Amino acid sequence: MSGLGALLRQRMRRDWRQLLIWAIGTAALAYLSYTGVSQSYGSLQDREQLLVTVMANPVILLFRGLPSGAEIGAFMVFLIFPWLAMMAAFMSSFLAVRHTRMDEEQGRAELVSATPAGRTTPVVATVMHGLIANFVLAALTTLAFIGTGLDASGAKVAGFAVGCVGVAFLGIGLVAGQLMRTSRGANALATWILVITFVLCGIGNALGTPSDDLQWMESSWLTWLSPFGWGENVRAYADDNLWPAVLALAFGLLLAGVAIALQAVRDLGESLVPERLGRAEARPLLSSPTGLVWRLTWGAILGWTIGGLLTGMLSTSLASVVDDIGNQNPAVEEILSKIAGGAGSLAQATVSVFFVMLGIFAACAGVQIVSRARQEEAHGTAEPVLSAAVGRVRWLVDYIVIAFLAVVGVAVAGIGGAMLGLASADGDWGLLETITITAFGQLLAASVFVVLTALVFVLAPRATIAAGWTLVGVGSMLGLFGPLFGFPDWLVHLSPLAVAPEVTPDGVDVRGMWWLILAVVVGGAASVTLMRRRELATGG
Repeated sequence: MSGLGALLRQRMRRDWRQLLIWAIGTAALAYLSYTGVSQSYGSLQDREQLLVTVMANPVILLFRGLPSGAEIGAFMVFLIFPWLAMMAAFMSSFLAVRHTRMDEEQGRAELVSATPAGRTTPVVATVMHGLIANFVLAALTTLAFIGTGLDASGAKVAGFAVGCVGVAFLGIGLVAGQLMRTSRGANALATWILVITFVLCGIGNALGTPSDDLQWMESSWLTWLSPFGWGENVRAYADDNLWPAVLALAFGLLLAGVAIALQAVRDLGESLVPERLGRAEARPLLSSPTGLVWRLTWGAILGWTIGGLLTGMLSTSLASVVDDIGNQNPAVEEILSKIAGGAGSLAQATVSVFFVMLGIFAACAGVQIVSRARQEEAHGTAEPVLSAAVGRVRWLVDYIVIAFLAVVGVAVAGIGGAMLGLASADGDWGLLETITITAFGQLLAASVFVVLTALVFVLAPRATIAAGWTLVGVGSMLGLFGPLFGFPDWLVHLSPLAVAPEVTPDGVDVRGMWWLILAVVVGGAASVTLMRRRELATGG
């Protein structure tokens, strides 16, 4: 294929920095997981006891992997593999969309098509680029596992599985780029598939069959519908069964072939999902800049709100699953009694775990809307708005206000979903207080991410999108994994998600609430005030 080498070099030269950060970050997470496990669960007895507890509360399996024994290697993979695979999946799907649909959107693909490279060569180059990126990520992850001193063969299997899940989502991203008209739509479709398959895998694990000694879980059929499930069923450091990972690899390559075939018959700039026709005349809502921001962002808000609704429903409806497993296994029933302590405490813990995820969804919604302001500025579409009787401060405030509304919408949807879960499972309505307080706490935590992203937008506009999502990623990592990795409390508490008000056996812990309120007020006021002195920064 003419020009294949040049296009591949162009992609690697364009991406090598950010792909190296993805790969090193994933490898560092793998290495730190060993440090956390060895510090927190150093003895075999500790690990066995934790697995017994996990079996008693399968909700935990939604956010962890597949239990495959208490040996330290298998235990470490159980705790960290889904998140390593998720990082590979995000890297791969974004890479696929960036070099296909986004290139078409910005006119670069048209320039390439005018050369001897032809119609499908850019997609082939993107496939090869994605395979190389996943190979590097898998190799560094393998080296990180080997660096812990564990068995090298298990490390190779774990790294291979992570890379194969990445290739599966490379294929999903390529097909999404063919289906959707815009890069934003393609990324949204790929991300939703990622989230749905991640949750599907977790539910499949939670509904699985535990072994008699409560150290091993056979996942249910639902898990096999997800690339994450294929990667987890490799069971690195236990079975080292490679064929599920090969299945993920074949799935990704098959989708890549489908994308190349679609590219060969599709007109440049067109998509298989047609773009909707707009109205001949705008509705009255678009007569104000606030209405315009709402029009640009309501689809994203709806998506995250649905995610909040489902999260809330899972938080209360899965309590019945816990009871079912407890009734089927006397050992689990005994553990459940110990965990519960008093009436409702197990359910409260379940709500807390799920509502941290709700807080992450709310933060993502808010950050995405503030990031949209940066996109409008960079693409030059903010200038026509600001050339009218709309000041810069008013323009930014509209985005911040809509972002706060999105955060509130996700939190309220979470509460509504939790109430639906209680109603459908005939649950304990005494949980309503816990649900409301926890949702309010996570609402505050998510608002901190909104104002911090707005502050970055004012001070360093070209870093807005990267900084906003990095803040969410680091905050989520510290809030979810900090205690597991044995991080000191002061470091874990840097995450707003970890210090949000919550219900404890002694009442309601509101110590972090005042810091969160202070951060929201100061950050919001600073971003609005500084916007007065800032000029537009297009491009970048």
